[in-house]
Amino acid sequence: MKVTATVGLGANLNDPVAQVEYALAELDRLPGTRLLARSSLYASAPVGYVDQPDFINAVAQVETHLAPRALLAALLDIEHRHGRERSFRNAPRTLDLDLLLYGHAHFHEEGLTLPHPRMTERAFVLLPLLEIAPDTLIPGRGRAADWLAACANQLVTVLPPPAAAVNA
Repeated sequence: MKVTATVGLGANLNDPVAQVEYALAELDRLPGTRLLARSSLYASAPVGYVDQPDFINAVAQVETHLAPRALLAALLDIEHRHGRERSFRNAPRTLDLDLLLYGHAHFHEEGLTLPHPRMTERAFVLLPLLEIAPDTLIPGRGRAADWLAACANQLVTVLPPPAAAVNA
């Protein structure tokens, strides 16, 4: 069965724009998965541990035959290939991939909660998500757009497309 899943992407080390762009391409190559939509890139200040570089963020929607745990395992594998190290919570990272939504799934298991438990608290997730899917409903929480006002104090800016994309 095909399911639409939403993935949050972020990076702030080792050329974060390139890290996110490469990861977006890798999502499209996962088994039984194809990239449906991707947001612009956004710059955001770090959350939690603030003594680190700003992040580059994006959100992607994929259509996948992978079950939620298999998709999460594939995302963690991509992170690993990009050199992700988990030294402490909210540490700087080469790549962070979060499974935000998986169809209409709403559950909590060890190691996996859907929808992502903090997505409604993060402008760097909501803004790119609303760019590509403005009518998104978050299972158990309502419309994604309704959560954005609570994040109004978070500075998130959309990046201009690369010059090559503008001239294409």
